[in-house]
Amino acid sequence: MMPTQHETYSFGSTPGLYVEYMKRSEPFTMADDHYHDYYEIYYMLSGKRIYFIRDRSYSVEQGDIVFINKHELHKTMHAGDAAHERVIVHFDDTMTSSLPAKHADFLLSPFRQQSHIIRLPRQEQLAAEQTVRKMLTEIGHKPTGYELVPGLAVTELLLIAARYLEQHDPAPLQHATPMHAKISEVIRYINAHFADPLRLGALADQFFISPYYLSRMFKEITGFAFSDYVILTRIKEAQRLLRESDRSITDIAAAVGFENFSHFGKTFKKITRISPRDYRKHYG
Repeated sequence: MMPTQHETYSFGSTPGLYVEYMKRSEPFTMADDHYHDYYEIYYMLSGKRIYFIRDRSYSVEQGDIVFINKHELHKTMHAGDAAHERVIVHFDDTMTSSLPAKHADFLLSPFRQQSHIIRLPRQEQLAAEQTVRKMLTEIGHKPTGYELVPGLAVTELLLIAARYLEQHDPAPLQHATPMHAKISEVIRYINAHFADPLRLGALADQFFISPYYLSRMFKEITGFAFSDYVILTRIKEAQRLLRESDRSITDIAAAVGFENFSHFGKTFKKITRISPRDYRKHYG
């Protein structure tokens, strides 16, 4: 049996700018079902992964760039051969705040596409990989002034992607199977009706699947248990309302589908590690 191996190093911190390189030889699936209030770029240097984002799963291959907007639910899973090499970048609005608004908006345009993955043509892909590998070399060897390079490299990567999208529609990415397409339909329904009572059995009837099969395929395709996905979607919306509205916490709990206010408070704190009231004070 081959021993598990991985190599990793990083630069910076979040909030702000954070870059992490990881090379793995063992199977790995993200343990956390998560979303966050900063942008994420995931660059696949080698290997293959499954990435669930918002309402569907994507197959991510060498050279693909994944763009995850703020507050989007996502999770990675292994696909076939476990060995892979990837770079993730986290950054918040402070990275683009010094730019003119039109330039900042242009650089962030890849995060607003319907598809979360950009598969560049060969020439642009080579330019993107060269930018990423130069950044990693600087972070790894730390020559004088290396701290300047990651921000410039991330800006260049965003510029490559934004210019490509300005001139091309992203290549259509097909669902792997009809069942993948069906699960995406179910997820879009949950995303639109999270405030309603959502029972596995009722949804299974609505989408003409047995409850057992829906439960099993939902977990297999998305990486989330059905009930966990529903709860995370409700809490994510509660966070948005706490940030962006002055509605009472009781009203918000009911608006996102919690019938019991106490249960809402406990669930919110379990997921976010902070109470709804403290969340509003901090982020509202």
